[in-house]
Amino acid sequence: MAYRNDAAKKDTEFSESLVALNRVSKTVKGGRIARFTAIMVVGDKNGRVGYGLGKAAEVPDAIRKGIEDAKKNMITVSRKGSTIPHEVVGEFGAGKVLLKPAAPGTGIIAGGAVRIVLELAGIHNIRAKSLRSNNPTNVVKATFEGLKALRTAEQVAAIRDKSVDDIKA
Repeated sequence: MAYRNDAAKKDTEFSESLVALNRVSKTVKGGRIARFTAIMVVGDKNGRVGYGLGKAAEVPDAIRKGIEDAKKNMITVSRKGSTIPHEVVGEFGAGKVLLKPAAPGTGIIAGGAVRIVLELAGIHNIRAKSLRSNNPTNVVKATFEGLKALRTAEQVAAIRDKSVDDIKA
């Protein structure tokens, strides 16, 4: 019984959001086969976020598969208070996303797919701009590339075997 409660608790600690749902079809000898792809983002709103792509014949199955894939591809985002430590550009394919830290009270200034990722990552003050592609898959992946590249001063100091004061100087 305890196992079931732990599993339910583990599932409810993450928020899920559908970024894009696409109907695709394959033409075969007997006609067309329609299927669905769903891009899902999962996060705990406290620095952990992941995305996944689910494909199935029915929409609920595609969403479920996308959530499962997103939970497997979780990353931890480096944050500085309620924003990010520094400006960064994330690129994936034709997608390019600019992420800039913002002062408290600014909120999330970002478009569709980027906004969902940042909200579920727990970032509250940020400015973002999607620069090239508006394809939701590439925009989400580019946002994740940018978030992966973030480093706090403490992380950089640990990598370089220096103190934080030396890094900031």
